[in-house]
Amino acid sequence: MSDFSAWIGNTQTANDIVSANAVAGLSATLDRDDPAPRDGDPLPPMWHWVLFAPTVRRSELGPDGHPARGGFLPPITLPRRMFAGARYRFHQPLRVGEAARRETEITDIAHKDGTSGELIFVKLKHMIHGENGLAIEEEHDVVYRDVSAPSQSPAGQAAEPIEAEWRDSFIPDPVLLFRYSALTFNGHRIHYDRTYATQEEGYPGLVVHGPLIATALCEMVRRETSERPVSGFYFRAKRALFDLHPFETIGGMTDEGAGLWLKALDHEGAVAMEAGGTFGS
Repeated sequence: MSDFSAWIGNTQTANDIVSANAVAGLSATLDRDDPAPRDGDPLPPMWHWVLFAPTVRRSELGPDGHPARGGFLPPITLPRRMFAGARYRFHQPLRVGEAARRETEITDIAHKDGTSGELIFVKLKHMIHGENGLAIEEEHDVVYRDVSAPSQSPAGQAAEPIEAEWRDSFIPDPVLLFRYSALTFNGHRIHYDRTYATQEEGYPGLVVHGPLIATALCEMVRRETSERPVSGFYFRAKRALFDLHPFETIGGMTDEGAGLWLKALDHEGAVAMEAGGTFGS
């Protein structure tokens, strides 16, 4: 195992403008009938993923379509790279038309031996500022693993139905995945290149983006709570979802209405993502 401790503390800064075109593009991708965004409109939770596109030159991309490793991120040779989870604190909304700045730091790199083989976890901390100060704090968990590890957890017994206050279905067709990749400038080929996803990384189909699943969960909360502001949110990926089947989002209130529990279920009812959150005042 290589020692990547020298990369802990690495920082980088990105700047962007909250573009009305990008906001309108995500609204259309999510099949929402929103009015055209105007300067000053607040971004809903998780919509900030359309900002800070990783504009790396094509010659500096790795074979998976991500930026090559060894610059800001450590040169981890394990080939599979997945978004395992994240935690968010929303202090105030970013708004259409304003300038935004994201400061990123690598806060931890940990090696583990799991049942599927060697794993390396990289933790990133983002501080996102708008023109009125700190807007979003977020921590990301990125996991690297070997390509020989199973790409999907083995099927188990049929899951028992879960009772929930809210339910919705989501159809992750290839066009939606391509459009979300384009909006977020995510070059990872597992989301749009079926040949690469199935033959190189061993998945049964195109992989649904973790942030897109989390956004679908937040959109259900917006619909069911009349846009009551979410102040905190987290998610943990449990298993991959693919474009081969619709998936279901479910959830409800906790703590006498102060909190949230949320899940994304695959077509067999197995939990693919667990999430939760809290409401602000």
